[in-house]
Amino acid sequence: MKIVVLSGSPHKKGTSNTLVEEFVKGASESGKEVEVIDLAHININPCMGCDACGMNGNCIQKDKGNEILEKILKSDAIVFTSPVYYYNVSSQLKMMIDRFYARTMQITNKNLKAAVIMTAWNSDENWTYGAIDKYFDILFEYMHFKDSGRIYGKGCGTVSMMPKKYYEEAYKLGKEI
Repeated sequence: MKIVVLSGSPHKKGTSNTLVEEFVKGASESGKEVEVIDLAHININPCMGCDACGMNGNCIQKDKGNEILEKILKSDAIVFTSPVYYYNVSSQLKMMIDRFYARTMQITNKNLKAAVIMTAWNSDENWTYGAIDKYFDILFEYMHFKDSGRIYGKGCGTVSMMPKKYYEEAYKLGKEI
């Protein structure tokens, strides 16, 4: 199984990337091939809405976005990772998700497995992830992704304050996806 992890954190050693490391460890130990793509430190431009791709071809942007879309099309699963930024995913992750537009038809036909790993400083149980969870519900349905799990880490402002249970959940998700 090939897995593409889209990491939307600008913090290479931050909380969401720490959980990505645990996910990769679990996935690798169970024989899966994992590629983590650091969206915050590569050149990706936003979708221009020009429709030159026709939702079924290359984007006209001259950046890494088309390469990433090709990797997604060669994978069996996709994992979305990000810290919470103003009750949504980071702009780095959102920009790549918007670029799915160029290959919507091909991606939806793959019926990829998909998972989410996110971390937030806030530990409020009622609303920290409400909008994010709904966003992924809709995205997964539209893109025909098979929901394989979601980790919504609360109280994860720094790696040192992150509850250990999230490390275990990320490792387990990697094993089981």
